Amino acid sequence: MSRPRKCRKVCCLPERSRFGPLNGPSDQEQFVFMTVDEYETIRLVDLEAFTQEACAEQMGIARTTVQRIYNDARKKLAEVLVNGKVLRIEGGDYHLCDGHETACNCGGCRRHRCGPELLEENRSE
Repeated sequence: MSRPRKCRKVCCLPERSRFGPLNGPSDQEQFVFMTVDEYETIRLVDLEAFTQEACAEQMGIARTTVQRIYNDARKKLAEVLVNGKVLRIEGGDYHLCDGHETACNCGGCRRHRCGPELLEENRSE
């Protein structure tokens, strides 16, 4: 029996949940799905310049888990860019931090305070 998956701490949901070519395909076969925790590792490591170790501490998971999630996310980004597919960000095993955790330093931004309903609104845009 496998271990239960540990929820990953995420500071904020993406402002947009769909990315791709302007004349992007509409069939589901041309979509690549990225989880919110994969998005968070890309945000922390590539945008915020965290090390994988610091990212792991921030998300409350092991460094090896961050490495696996990060590699999966980068493969998905490459598939989107190279093959002209549409990226959708949704789902995953995560919980939003409350913005008051000392290790987080997210500042409780608007994106952070919103829940799944904001993500649902972004899907319709």
